[in-house]
Amino acid sequence: MRVGVVQFPGTNCELDVMRVVEALGGDAELLFHSDASIGSVDAVIVPGGFAHGDYLRAGAIARFSPMMDAVAEFAHSGGPVVGICNGFQVLCEAGLLPGALQKNAGLKFVCRTVEVRVETTTTVLTNQATVGQILRVPINHFEGNYVCDDRTLDALRTEERIVVRYVANPNGSLDDIAGVCNEARNVVGLMPHPERASDPLLGSDDGLVMLRSLFASVVPA
Repeated sequence: MRVGVVQFPGTNCELDVMRVVEALGGDAELLFHSDASIGSVDAVIVPGGFAHGDYLRAGAIARFSPMMDAVAEFAHSGGPVVGICNGFQVLCEAGLLPGALQKNAGLKFVCRTVEVRVETTTTVLTNQATVGQILRVPINHFEGNYVCDDRTLDALRTEERIVVRYVANPNGSLDDIAGVCNEARNVVGLMPHPERASDPLLGSDDGLVMLRSLFASVVPA
């Protein structure tokens, strides 16, 4: 299992993600934003941080990187792609996921552990979880307030594409949405950081069920 972890100028969670991937028995490979190929990886994670300083809008510059063209091609071919926090913002800006992330309600940066509820187990990030399972996972963001138009929200609900919801909404996100997937269910974005919930000594290892789901989603060649 080879997992590509995309790095932009300003990314700051890539090493955390790589450490957990390797702890689970995978091989982690750094994919630099200016490269035009993902190589031979089996899955891609776009980690958190502040890509290009989050100038203009979070993820708005990063979506034009050559690497994102390669990630989009991989996603359209069915490859598993996960965006965490800033990575979620990048995937929305790139059109790989619907909606957008705007500034938190109250215009405050939020950094704490929250509870999220698994709403579907038919995605690359939740296939090892159970519907209704509550996971304790940290958040760390200023622009995590998920928004979309009414038509998109209806589709997300009808097609069960809301992957996780906040138990107690920390940022004003529409319909308590903490993460969504695409129609094919192989691309998932979420604001909480599962890689930071990978060791009970740090408060929780609930994020491991998500990362193990990503591993389980890869079909052996």
